[in-house]
Amino acid sequence: MSETIIARCEAKGLRMTGQRRVIARVLEDSEDHPDVEELYARASALDGAISLATVYRTVKLFDEAGILDRLEFGDGRARYEDADREHHDHLIDMNSGKVIEFCDPEIEALQEKIAEKLGYELRGHRLELYGVPLKKS
Repeated sequence: MSETIIARCEAKGLRMTGQRRVIARVLEDSEDHPDVEELYARASALDGAISLATVYRTVKLFDEAGILDRLEFGDGRARYEDADREHHDHLIDMNSGKVIEFCDPEIEALQEKIAEKLGYELRGHRLELYGVPLKKS
């Protein structure tokens, strides 16, 4: 990550209130993919005056400004991560909902090869795999 979420928001001219700064810090410190409810729980633990509505408005603003990526993994909850993170793909455990980040050079090369074969230069992609843990015998 080159800059903090707060710095990127300020560079885009977003007004950064104290509560928005708290929410941005919570997002920066997140190693998972929190939804709005989880962001609210974490942010309100730091600033009890933050409302759920403020968190909803803030993530919408950050998403529209390209600061956050909104992720939907089919469980009815939008989750968020910093849009400026290094590229990675996701494996979603369908039993627990756990999201595992990974990057595989072979998959990356294959996607480039497929795009080229179809006459395209790949500019980006998003890969989500859904699975259940293997049963151990």
